[in-house]
Amino acid sequence: MKNDKQSKKRPLSGFRVLVGRARRQARSLSSGLRKLGAQVTEIPFIEIREPRSYNPLDSALKNLSNYDLLILTSVNGVEAFWQRLKKLRLARKQLTHLEVAAIGPATKEAIAKRGVRVSVMPEEYVAESVVKSLRDHVAGKRVLLARAKVARDVIPRQLRDLGAQVDVVEAYETAIPRSSRARLRAAIKDPKRRPDVITFTSSSTVRNFVALLGKSMWHGRARPRKASLIDDIRLASIGPVTSSTLRKLGLPVDIEAKEYTIPGLIEAIVAFARVGPGRSLS
Repeated sequence: MKNDKQSKKRPLSGFRVLVGRARRQARSLSSGLRKLGAQVTEIPFIEIREPRSYNPLDSALKNLSNYDLLILTSVNGVEAFWQRLKKLRLARKQLTHLEVAAIGPATKEAIAKRGVRVSVMPEEYVAESVVKSLRDHVAGKRVLLARAKVARDVIPRQLRDLGAQVDVVEAYETAIPRSSRARLRAAIKDPKRRPDVITFTSSSTVRNFVALLGKSMWHGRARPRKASLIDDIRLASIGPVTSSTLRKLGLPVDIEAKEYTIPGLIEAIVAFARVGPGRSLS
């Protein structure tokens, strides 16, 4: 009876989850899963690096008075933005005239911790919803978008179509952590560590995962093998953009968060564990 009660309290007991977030960002997802009983392995599919040049970002920061709206789309962007503000010895008061938009609650919280109010956060935490939230009052406005080197162009393209002048500056870049290649393959091949679920929190994590597994995952040029390294492992996506990337690369989306956040992803994994296929989770 005691074990039954513990199982109900810890719905992911014995469930193995591989977390592929960047090393310094994995904690929130990993700790949330562990609290629910999951056995978590962290192998980063993505590495956050400084851009090759800070000149475009620094130039924008020195001329913040020229902008009406600041858009930040990730916690990484927030951290890089404020690091450069500090490096350039620019005061927070230089942001007071700006309307600030954040793509989701984690980004909003990171901005709020810096003492800046976020005035725009969309109901759905994707680029299209950011544009929808701003569409009625961006015409003629000058917008600064600080983001990763490689990112979807939905926000700048659509805001420009609405009459805004948008400057896109690189705040950081992402790369594939080569050291993860051997670790990832070893974890998948080891029956004692083989995950039940692999999590994906961005399109970059999906693309890098495929690159890390390489030819061992693929059959031919375009499709995963029927009996591949990831056969019977369930893939969990944080939201529709990440899911779209999985499908474009020929991978299934077994789990998708209804709320596109880390808590939402954890909730979706718990729901899957409760009603998923009848296989041993221990």
